[in-house]
Amino acid sequence: MANQNDKFNHGHKNQENHHLQNEQYHDSPHHSNNMHHEHASYDKDNEDKSYQNNTTHVHHKEMNHDDHSDHSGSGHGAHHGHMVEDFKRRFFISLLVSIPVFFLSHMIQSLLGFEFTFPFDSYVLFLLASFVFFYGGYPFLTGAINELKEKNPGMMTLIALAILVAYVYSTLTVFGLNGMDYYWELVTLIDIMLLGHWLEMKSVMGASNALEKLVKLMPSEAHKVTDNGTQDVKVSDLKAGDNVLVKPGERIPVDGIIKKGTSTIDESMLTGESVPVEKSPNNEVTGGSVNGDGALTVEVKNTGEESYLSQVIKMVQEAQESKSRTQDLSNRAAKWLFYIALIAGILTLIGWLVAGASFNYSLERMVTVMIIACPHALGLAVPLVVATSTAISARKGLLIRNRTQFEEARGINAIVFDKTGTLTKGEFGITDQITAEGFDQSKVLRVVAALESQSEHPIARGILNSAKDLDIRIPEPETFEYMQGKGLKGTVEGKEVLAVSPGYINELKITYPKDKYQALSAQGKTVIFAVVDGAFAGMIALADVIRDSAKKAIKELKEMDIESIMITGDNKQVADYVGKQIGIDKVYAEVLPHEKAQKINEIKQQNKRVAMTGDGVNDAPALANADLGIAVGAGTDVAIETADVILVNSNPEDVVQIIEISRKTYRKMIQNLWWGAGYNIIAIPLAAGILYKLGFVLSPAVGAVLMSLSTIIVAVNAKLLRA
Repeated sequence: MANQNDKFNHGHKNQENHHLQNEQYHDSPHHSNNMHHEHASYDKDNEDKSYQNNTTHVHHKEMNHDDHSDHSGSGHGAHHGHMVEDFKRRFFISLLVSIPVFFLSHMIQSLLGFEFTFPFDSYVLFLLASFVFFYGGYPFLTGAINELKEKNPGMMTLIALAILVAYVYSTLTVFGLNGMDYYWELVTLIDIMLLGHWLEMKSVMGASNALEKLVKLMPSEAHKVTDNGTQDVKVSDLKAGDNVLVKPGERIPVDGIIKKGTSTIDESMLTGESVPVEKSPNNEVTGGSVNGDGALTVEVKNTGEESYLSQVIKMVQEAQESKSRTQDLSNRAAKWLFYIALIAGILTLIGWLVAGASFNYSLERMVTVMIIACPHALGLAVPLVVATSTAISARKGLLIRNRTQFEEARGINAIVFDKTGTLTKGEFGITDQITAEGFDQSKVLRVVAALESQSEHPIARGILNSAKDLDIRIPEPETFEYMQGKGLKGTVEGKEVLAVSPGYINELKITYPKDKYQALSAQGKTVIFAVVDGAFAGMIALADVIRDSAKKAIKELKEMDIESIMITGDNKQVADYVGKQIGIDKVYAEVLPHEKAQKINEIKQQNKRVAMTGDGVNDAPALANADLGIAVGAGTDVAIETADVILVNSNPEDVVQIIEISRKTYRKMIQNLWWGAGYNIIAIPLAAGILYKLGFVLSPAVGAVLMSLSTIIVAVNAKLLRA
């Protein structure tokens, strides 16, 4: 680790370490522009080579944004919204057409004890039911084709089987086959399934737009520096060694090295950390970050697929493709019911034919069994629980994006936290203040805060915020001077005040308690020395503020027997200090962006189901790679888009809520599936005629009553979910 003087004097820091939050704080423009760090870094060239030897090729054109429309409304989110509206429209139109179908059905008329007939009523019934079948049933029929192509039947195949059998058999009865139509069963099944899918899709957010968000970070054009001035060119036309001009406020178009100019760089979109980083000649910059108020000339190092953002895109892409594609609970239940329906239907037909029944009667029994095998309740069993749990989660500040991963969260036994912005607030705060004998603590803080009020640096903001929290009045300094590489100097309330680095106080040969300073420094804290009228007045130690909720969250996770792990790019001393304060089980420090996803894989290989909580672009591959990705709502768009669940309130304690709600939701789903499937377990053998010799065969009318009862029970049970 760099010595405290280096830390305070904040100068050059490799771009590769931009994610080291504590080091970012120490790149202070109001303390120095020219210090080197002895802090561990890594060889960017080696990292690039290792990426190039990696798997999926990211096309160069992905980084060319000539047409941003390709990455906007036409993305997954827009597609998801269109599907929600499509199911909604199909449901209401089908429901409207189903009303006359229901009352024209002879079985329903018989059940309700009324008669309503007119010439050609059966043909009108056929036409209306045909409309519902083809219009309302279209998503299920096409979905079944896709499932069967993948040799993986699920909910769509089960629904399609039931409505196809009901439609074909009913149509045959209209055109001559002796039997009773099932059009009422057909339309109600389609209506309920459309309702279930609409509720489910409405309550769960769309698929991830992470790759589109990442690509959008990179500008499409750059100002290339030529012998004749600057020329606007496509980023894709740049090559290594070219120089580009980055104007104040512009997004940096390439990875490169600053050749001329000094500025602060906002890397928050990449790192999730709000602290701007001071950059000067020979410092590296990353494409996608935002230039501050200085003009920079940057020599191109990496473009296209070699750039940092492309590597992140590639890692996210690979992680998403390799992520478990386990079917959700209702699909797994539907898969088994499909096979049961098929086998039970065929066995029923064969059994009755062997028993000597007519073909028409045997066919009717088979059709009844196959329709009953697709319970209406199953279409609502899971969607209603999902809608209820999603609403509960939203009220608690948890947005569920990936339902399958959320369902699986009940089995999580290790949770990985990014440090900065997740367990900590990502902002400085005073942790310790040591005051020399003869000085008043609040007065020392007041005069130091007066000098810091003239600076915009995070250290200054941390001191000012802490002073305000203590209701300390901050005076205006009479004089102010910035001493490059040393600190601040000025006159406050008639006293000469210095707020300086350890190196400068040593130069002044002022005595101070070195043992106390070394103890603070060993914890990775930044220490500022206060000198008033030439005498040592005290030390102010600052560090990233730990969230109060983080300690409580870790304690609750321990009680749930879930291991807590922290992964950070920060130096080991800072990481260990934070980990100890919070009570974290395991700490991985000085982890580079591309290594975070690797760490997740290592933990998963220990037979752990892993959740990852983070907020930066450099967390995106790890979020995608984890069994459950949790994004802090105050983080970057990319982290949010990559995650399965979003913590709107940026509260670590909400991670515990996710696990608890997931477990309760799963229990409620199982209950509902048993209610839905329980109806089948009883109804299928009765419809097949297992009690025929005792004089009982389940009639379609009784089956309809059982179906309705099962659906009502499932709906009420879903609403009883509490979290």
